[in-house]
Amino acid sequence: MNYLIGDLQGCCDALERLLQTLDFSPSRDRIHCLGDLVNRGPASLRTLRRLQGLGDAAQCLLGNHDLHLLAAAHGARKPGKSDTLREILDAPDRASLLDWLRQQRLAAEAQGWLLVHAGVVPQWDRSDTLSLAAEVEALLRGPDLPDFLQEMYGNEPDRWHEGLRGTDRLRFIINVLTRMRFCSADGRLEFKSKDGADVAPAGFMPWFEVPDRRSAGQPIAFGHWSTLGLVQRPDLLALDTGCVWGGSLSAAALDAQGLVRDIIQVRCPQAQKPG
Repeated sequence: MNYLIGDLQGCCDALERLLQTLDFSPSRDRIHCLGDLVNRGPASLRTLRRLQGLGDAAQCLLGNHDLHLLAAAHGARKPGKSDTLREILDAPDRASLLDWLRQQRLAAEAQGWLLVHAGVVPQWDRSDTLSLAAEVEALLRGPDLPDFLQEMYGNEPDRWHEGLRGTDRLRFIINVLTRMRFCSADGRLEFKSKDGADVAPAGFMPWFEVPDRRSAGQPIAFGHWSTLGLVQRPDLLALDTGCVWGGSLSAAALDAQGLVRDIIQVRCPQAQKPG
């Protein structure tokens, strides 16, 4: 059985309860975690160790918090007061864990579903998303990562065009796959609002509601957007249900045809207050 799982954010106890509820077996089943594996929750180190220990039974995407960990580890970003990354940075197996993290994906597939952490810009289809994600994945695994992390952050460029090159191209790909919620009809990204889909900023809409987006019809599962809540459509799964904020940790069970057989949730204690 394949299970798609929303944002963990270091809530390892919730993950353990979810796996128990699923009767998960690494020899039989596979989990696909949709990014934000760490940070803000109480057990980021234990979460990484657990996922690493599952080997091929866990396919994990990188979210913005996971990239933040890599940036902090390379001195490109300082952990904030709400971060829970210090135990990883001080761990004796830090190097192994960070190397494992660098091997994870920014976009993947599971039984016909395209998996991303945040979203897909309107100009990209499935093939574009996977190939552009692979460009960043190659960088993450290579020797140029420390230098790039110094330039990774920023909101520009805010529109896609094929002529983007170098740092601008990589930054835009990362922003789409790990940060976006709203965009305009022509694909301009908006990063200020973290509200739900019903309060879109003027001129913007949820990325999955853009008319004629090239990924329309492709089933897409994503996390990242806790204020959106659970969304279940034949072509769309939003699975960040705010575990770290006192919501739930959600999993979608896929049958042999890739259809969602069930949504399984476990309640989570509040680890952080939204702010």
